[in-house]
Amino acid sequence: MRATVTVMLKDGVLDPKGEAVRHALGSMGFDGVEGVRQGKVIELDLADGTTEAQVVEMCEKLLANTVIESYRVQMG
Repeated sequence: MRATVTVMLKDGVLDPKGEAVRHALGSMGFDGVEGVRQGKVIELDLADGTTEAQVVEMCEKLLANTVIESYRVQMG
């Protein structure tokens, strides 16, 4: 079984990497990009029987800094 966890900075948290990407795209002539948010995707290969609740616990304890990041879990 596989779970995919997408972690993003919460709205209102400064995203310097995203801003650097937006600036670089503008420098390359892609003027239509008004904002970029950069995050991370974590793929977990799980043993059968691992529950979504267990994956959420992993996120809360290690995979996401819940003070400044939000996350989404997709099972399957």
